[in-house]
Amino acid sequence: MSDSAFNRRTFVKGAGVGAAALVMGVPAFIPRLGEAADAIKIGILEPATGTYAFPGENETIGIQMAVDAWNKKGGVMGRKIETVNEDEQSDPGVGVQKARKLVNQDKCVALIGTVSSAVSLSVSGAANAMNVLFLDSGGHTDDVTGKDCKWNTFRTCHSTWMEGHAVANTLAKKYGKKFYLITPDYAFGHSLETSFKDAIGKLGGTIVGNELTPLGTTDFSSYLTKVLPARPDALVVLVQGNDYVNCMKQADQFGLLKKVPVGGPQAELEPLWSLPPEARQGYWGIEWYYKSDKCLGAGNKAAHQFVADYKAQHPDRKPPTARECFGYVSMDRLLQAMASAKSTDAVKIAKAMEGEKFQSIFAGTSYYRKEDHQLMWPMWVAQIRPNGTPGDPYDLFDVVDTHEADAIEQSVAEKAKVCTMNYPS
Repeated sequence: MSDSAFNRRTFVKGAGVGAAALVMGVPAFIPRLGEAADAIKIGILEPATGTYAFPGENETIGIQMAVDAWNKKGGVMGRKIETVNEDEQSDPGVGVQKARKLVNQDKCVALIGTVSSAVSLSVSGAANAMNVLFLDSGGHTDDVTGKDCKWNTFRTCHSTWMEGHAVANTLAKKYGKKFYLITPDYAFGHSLETSFKDAIGKLGGTIVGNELTPLGTTDFSSYLTKVLPARPDALVVLVQGNDYVNCMKQADQFGLLKKVPVGGPQAELEPLWSLPPEARQGYWGIEWYYKSDKCLGAGNKAAHQFVADYKAQHPDRKPPTARECFGYVSMDRLLQAMASAKSTDAVKIAKAMEGEKFQSIFAGTSYYRKEDHQLMWPMWVAQIRPNGTPGDPYDLFDVVDTHEADAIEQSVAEKAKVCTMNYPS
């Protein structure tokens, strides 16, 4: 994933080989008239260390799968796609520093990545200042496509508003309407809390307690011991990554999961696989699943082929998760927009992406909404299977509900109150 030695000199030197390769049916990177032979560089900003290292690694794999697929068919405008990877360390300041390095030093024409919402927001601002396109693959906070929306930023994963509203009805129906929240104390957690409270309020529910926990918390005991005295109908866990693992393990160790049902707007396979079966419980919002036709689409050959290709290319890894999906779709749509615009200019790419409908590796037709650049695609709710299924111990989700994007995201009129796209003149 580092820069390769593909440059103008190596292209000219290999032009004769490339012509022969075309005759033999092998893709070769031959530039079109007016296009330079140099590779198109895309900067990848993902956490390689810390709380979100595992989802960051999986997003990177999905991104690279899309790059490999495009390079296999000749790249974009006859130019090879290369990635330059940086560890943003789930730190907003580091994210900005690395974004500037990727654009100014490495000459990347666009940026993709991030898991922490705080980093997503900081990179979005930095990319805007440099007039570079940014694909937020995995940072969920509403602000990215809400009050801090930018013409150059597109978001692939769901907003926290979508997550909270997708799962609220299921939890209220299954458990009751009094909830106790464990919330990460930063942008993602705050916006997820706002979304869930709005959804529960509309259902006549109440929040009987809410614990704000710092990112990277290892000891949740002081928060969890307050749950039972509040007498909630369910515990709603909003923390993610390693924090989710620690929280759920300790809730099980304290016997809490035997006394209070649990669930939440977002469950991911990466932390769930790290938990003992007895700590895998409840109903959770999910964003994609490798083993459900509700998520993939029964007749969607691209989705099923993606899963098969992933398993063939990574036989020693666990099955693909939503994070690989985020990475793949983000890069695939970016490269498709470049190809459609016949340009690497950020404004032209953005215009090509807005409102363009497509079917990718998930069910249904999707598009990045013109008004806020949020990808509109369904969410699902799943019940956890603690021990998987026969022959597949990783098969932990039993998908029970589907929620279409328009039903769970704020309307265009609502978004217009907080989001204004100001393109460069």
